[in-house]
Amino acid sequence: MRSYENVLGLIGNTPLVRINNITKQLKIKAPIYAKMENLNPGYSVKDRIGISMIDWAEKEGVLKKGGTIIEATSGNTGIGLALVAAVRGYRCIFVLTDKVSVEKSRYLKALGADIVVCPAAAKPGTPDHYVVTAKRIAGETPNSFYPDQYSHPANPSAHYRTTGPEIWDDTDGKITHFVSSIGTGGTISGTSRYLKEKNPHIKIIGADPYGSIFKTYKDSGHVPEPTPYLVEGIGQALPTVNADLSVVDEIINITDRESFEMARQLSRREGIFCGGSTGTIFSAALKVAKDLDEDSLIVFIVCDTGEHYLTKFHSDEWMKEKLLLEPQRITASLIAETKNGGAPAELIFVGPNETVGAALELMNEKGITQIPVIEDNISVGSLRESRVLTKLLQNRELMEAPVSDVMDESFPVLEVDTTLADVKKRLQKSPAVLIEDFKRITGIITRSDVLELHK
Repeated sequence: MRSYENVLGLIGNTPLVRINNITKQLKIKAPIYAKMENLNPGYSVKDRIGISMIDWAEKEGVLKKGGTIIEATSGNTGIGLALVAAVRGYRCIFVLTDKVSVEKSRYLKALGADIVVCPAAAKPGTPDHYVVTAKRIAGETPNSFYPDQYSHPANPSAHYRTTGPEIWDDTDGKITHFVSSIGTGGTISGTSRYLKEKNPHIKIIGADPYGSIFKTYKDSGHVPEPTPYLVEGIGQALPTVNADLSVVDEIINITDRESFEMARQLSRREGIFCGGSTGTIFSAALKVAKDLDEDSLIVFIVCDTGEHYLTKFHSDEWMKEKLLLEPQRITASLIAETKNGGAPAELIFVGPNETVGAALELMNEKGITQIPVIEDNISVGSLRESRVLTKLLQNRELMEAPVSDVMDESFPVLEVDTTLADVKKRLQKSPAVLIEDFKRITGIITRSDVLELHK
């Protein structure tokens, strides 16, 4: 019988997977391999440090039976710790920022953890900052262990002992470039120390979001003022103990747009369903690879699973809201579904046999100046308030007439997957267009709805 004693036996020994379709399109010659850390039992690279830090605490007598693990986390380290806690019987309290995806927060709760949420805008060292809050809670909680992943030596040690050797062995020592993000610094520091010991010529590339301090800090020694960015779990506002930049040869800044687009491309074109930080790393790997030949071999870290971000960048609606969605991906359906702040909207229409007065009353109630006329789910005409009022000035008795007596031509009807460019073309000649899904009219788009996209 082949089995594991518990789920913790599944941590590590993740495979390498070659990138094919994207590199072929970009005419990249150097082979690029993904280190699939999203296949750990907690679906992230942080499973490695969760068990490593708890093993240390148990060995040193810091964490005793029935104790509580308290940590500040962007989610994945918490998940790694919570997995170990579930198996070994510890309680967990995790402090997150409100930037953390709802999926990770719910995952932590499902593992039995208690959650405290702090504002992402709180500056380091202030009472509301998530790290300060976690330390305070740890100080107030008897028999607790605060791992502090940013400075705990068991963090980079886990990668020195496992991630580095796995990559070296799985590439038969042929790796020439290793690409990782820099968050706590554990992954890149521990892995790179091992790889550099094996071959000091291996290039270590750090991928850092614009807004984080690491690139400027490495290049100049100066700590810049951080600025907000949307990618979760990587980058920092201050240097961290575990981020040993001496083993890093180069740091490349990557935008949120690049990060999310590349993560989405990995999912759609390579079948690697991953988080935004992986998109950051892969973007950096592509920038490095463009100048390399077949004799090079690049390995990059797939940090976690895309399932943690289904309501964020893997959602077209969220990407559109953040003005990050590529224009060619904005369809008629997406515009209709996300207008008015994304609130669900019913299609408002009148029938051709209703009275003009009733139609005007409905338009006034709903605060609209144009309305489609639909019969048996077929668009048969439209009403525009200004034109109807002009006709009423000439003949007041039309108030009791059927809508069919005064209606104008129908608004154009477009399929749900019609592109934004085609929607704009139709709106140049019509004040609105209707959306049709499998021969069923489901929504309406006006000129003002399209203008809202650019605000």
